[in-house]
Amino acid sequence: MPIEEVCDSVSAEDDAKKGPDVPFLLEERVKEKVPWKEVLKKKVGKKCSCSSARVKALVIDSIPIVKWLPRYQFKDWIIGDAMSGLIVGILLVPQSIAYSLLAEQDPIYGLYTSFFASIIYTLLGTSRHISVGMFGVLCLLVGQVVDRELTLAGYPSDTNQTTLGNVDNSTGPICDRSCYAVMVAATLTFTAGVYQVGPSIKISLLPSEFLKYLNVLIALLGLQVLMGLLQVGFVSVYLSDSLLSGFATGASLTILTSQIKYFLGLHLPRVQGWGSLLKTWISLFKNLGHTNLCDLVTSVICLLVLVPTKELNDRFKAKLKAPIPFELFVVIAATLASHFGQFEETYGSNVAGNIPTGFMPPQLPNWSLIPNIAVDAFSIAIVGFAITVSLSEMFAKKHGYMVDPNQEMYAIGFCNIIPSFFRCFTTSAALTKTLVKESTGCQTQISGLVTALVLLLVLLVIAPAFYSLQKCVLAVIIVVNLRGALRKFGDIPQMWHVNRLDTIIWLITMATSALVNTELGLLVGVLVSAFCVLGRTQSAQVRQLGQAGDRELFEDLASYRGLQSQAGVAVFRYEAPIYYANQALFKKSLYRNVGLDPLKEKARCRKLEKQRNQKQDGEDQKQEMDVSTNVYLLQHNSLHTLVIDCSPVLFLDTAGVNALKEVCKGYKELGVNVLLARCNTSVIDSLQRGGYYDQKKGIKDIQFHTLSDAVSYAQSLKSQNGDCDTVV
Repeated sequence: MPIEEVCDSVSAEDDAKKGPDVPFLLEERVKEKVPWKEVLKKKVGKKCSCSSARVKALVIDSIPIVKWLPRYQFKDWIIGDAMSGLIVGILLVPQSIAYSLLAEQDPIYGLYTSFFASIIYTLLGTSRHISVGMFGVLCLLVGQVVDRELTLAGYPSDTNQTTLGNVDNSTGPICDRSCYAVMVAATLTFTAGVYQVGPSIKISLLPSEFLKYLNVLIALLGLQVLMGLLQVGFVSVYLSDSLLSGFATGASLTILTSQIKYFLGLHLPRVQGWGSLLKTWISLFKNLGHTNLCDLVTSVICLLVLVPTKELNDRFKAKLKAPIPFELFVVIAATLASHFGQFEETYGSNVAGNIPTGFMPPQLPNWSLIPNIAVDAFSIAIVGFAITVSLSEMFAKKHGYMVDPNQEMYAIGFCNIIPSFFRCFTTSAALTKTLVKESTGCQTQISGLVTALVLLLVLLVIAPAFYSLQKCVLAVIIVVNLRGALRKFGDIPQMWHVNRLDTIIWLITMATSALVNTELGLLVGVLVSAFCVLGRTQSAQVRQLGQAGDRELFEDLASYRGLQSQAGVAVFRYEAPIYYANQALFKKSLYRNVGLDPLKEKARCRKLEKQRNQKQDGEDQKQEMDVSTNVYLLQHNSLHTLVIDCSPVLFLDTAGVNALKEVCKGYKELGVNVLLARCNTSVIDSLQRGGYYDQKKGIKDIQFHTLSDAVSYAQSLKSQNGDCDTVV
């Protein structure tokens, strides 16, 4: 015998003695188990400890201006902050008056809202660039709630009347329609702010007269404290960009529809309930004969002026140091024309009316309204917070600094709570004004204080000059500012090309918000997004993998050419977690790709067993039985091991562990080993706790950190003719 053959024979005998290849083992760290009582005690002690350093850190974290103001670079930043604050203040004057119309409020309260929000966010916000004020979608939501409560209270729909409603005024002064509208909006704003702030308000601070509604307050504050303790700032991650965009576009259609009556000078009540958009258009067409020609002509002229000039501002924004405030020019011109032309007296135009100067004394919210508006306030709080955090993170990323989502929640919450005592309504970040601030050199929130000074000047001196301003002009300003949201319809083909699933979410959210109900659109969007995520795990399929040469690279055989399959070993990958909702789909897909369903084989065996009992010739039936039970092995006599790549499996629940146990047991009965490879620590822990390894039966717990290790082990195991081992 040649020496080479002798050496090969000796080598083969040595390999047989050594047994199957053992993969490289990693030594696990021993995790120290700390009793839950000690963990709880440590956390409570950390949260409740009191020291000068902790008090200082708490103040700095709660009031960010204390941290950044001492480091303010006056010479370098003051010009940009002053310029941006001045421009935004000028733009806010007409927009604040206009959005008051959308929220069913008098113009003065829009100015109050912008003034207080600018100051409070400067003190508490962490973003350097965003402008906090009125946002059209939130104003729409506030207006819908206000109009609903006015109707329930028995107030007439005509805003020019001051008839008293069915409101109990025994504990206070008589309240007309305008007064009650302010009360509803302020209470709604307060409640939304409480949702946003978290545990910042303590029940011990409540005055004694609140005891009448103590049960309502305890329930509200209990929910608020829970939200704060859970740090629900993370909730914004569940509101995707496509969802928020679709919601804003659908709400923009509703806003546009609600302003058409002012274009035409019609006195129509706001339509409530589902399908309000279609009902409003039907009402508009029915009342076209009552159009006020003066308001219609004014609206057309303002549109012809504002639309082209706003487009010019957008086109030349890179060359302009600051956008030209065409809205303010239009407001001034329209006010002068209405005043000297006596449009109200001569043509019956609907004007802004008396706008008082100064500030009104603070008043408490109407606590009895909270049960009626608590659900509406929650949706408003979530939308306002999501918009604010999205914009603040977008500009922070662009300019290279960090924002704290939970502090943003506190900031926008206090921007609602404190102003609500001064008859203000809900606020959030506003994209248009934020872009203006950024483009005009804003560096810090000092620009917000400059904006507040401009608004203060208007509140103290200039506000009464807008008495003759027609409401149709304000409606035009609102509609013109919807251009950005309405342009999204032109982006649908591009969105569909980039991601069809996101486009479907956008379309469903937009359609529901516009055609059914605004608040329902947000809920439907969240549910559709969640179902899309679940649907992706449901639609995942098992893929058979092949190896690229000798490299540690295994990819889908159906997607790439030149991949090689290993003799006797089939490698599969399931690209999703395995849990209760998709474990059946996982098994079905795996059995289909392997070409054998163990359950069907067992059923076939039971059927043949029944037939055998019915036949006399046991010899022939036994032979038939042997052929049937080994049909798989006769057809696939080379396959002895099934390797499952678990790297995409992020987690397993009890149903997922049981599914893997069922797969391993089923194939083991057919003589096929099942190996799990590249499992993360969470999956391994779930397998161990779920009883996947049976130590009594000697089932091995071997961890394969690469697919090559699993394949080598399977081949060496076959060469030794070993038993089936359950390994990882």
